[in-house]
Amino acid sequence: MNVISLGVGVQSSAIALMAMKGEIQPPPDLIVFSDPGWETKATYQYARWLKRTLETGGMKVIYTNNGNIKNDLLKAAKWGTRVASLPFFTLSKEGDTGIVMRQCTSEYKINGVRKAIKQYRGFKTSRGFADKEIKLWMGISTDEIQRVKPSQERWIENIYPLIDKGMSRMDCMSWLERNGYPVPPKSSCIGCPFHSDRTWLEMKRYDPESWKDAVEVDKAIRKMPKIKGQVFLHRSCKPLDQVELNENQLEFDFDGFGNECEGFCGV
Repeated sequence: MNVISLGVGVQSSAIALMAMKGEIQPPPDLIVFSDPGWETKATYQYARWLKRTLETGGMKVIYTNNGNIKNDLLKAAKWGTRVASLPFFTLSKEGDTGIVMRQCTSEYKINGVRKAIKQYRGFKTSRGFADKEIKLWMGISTDEIQRVKPSQERWIENIYPLIDKGMSRMDCMSWLERNGYPVPPKSSCIGCPFHSDRTWLEMKRYDPESWKDAVEVDKAIRKMPKIKGQVFLHRSCKPLDQVELNENQLEFDFDGFGNECEGFCGV
């Protein structure tokens, strides 16, 4: 069974559309997007268009979720409930900084896709699957070769069609444009701590609604259960709305997608 893990970014969207046009074989049995619930309006607009287009082209598409990351964070901050942590930046009383282990990818993306596959096959667990029965297509391109990893599940084999075709992210963008498809915005959660200063600055300037959303959550998470010290979305360990996002800071462009979401987000 061939399944596309759809992140609704450039690479995975290109894979899905190429498969619809028969340029990648065999045809996928299923395309799954696991929505973390905290993407930008532009991403959700593109996601709706992409689903309609793929289904019109005969593809089986499932949009699912494994919770809402923003709502879960706010509940945890207020009530102390359990939440899968983002890679928050921390500041101790002694002034030491750190970063929290990332759990959000597994919780909201990886587990969401696996759950959808199991439900599609009518299984409650993975016991009904044979070894490497699921060929999971990942939207990783040649310029992100460090993100190619084997599956940790015996019943899943990760497949990388763009690597096999020798295609980079720019190649995917060119393919989309040549075929008359819109190029999607970069997909990531609004408040992802891996955002570069450039991304934060562009959000502040051009997407004030998302910026306001991120600032709200950043203020709410200062004290999180089971995390020592103060918690921040920005690596400077300052409140997001107080960070100086000046042009001279953009040389420190920590765009963490090379270390983010292990092939599920931002592609």
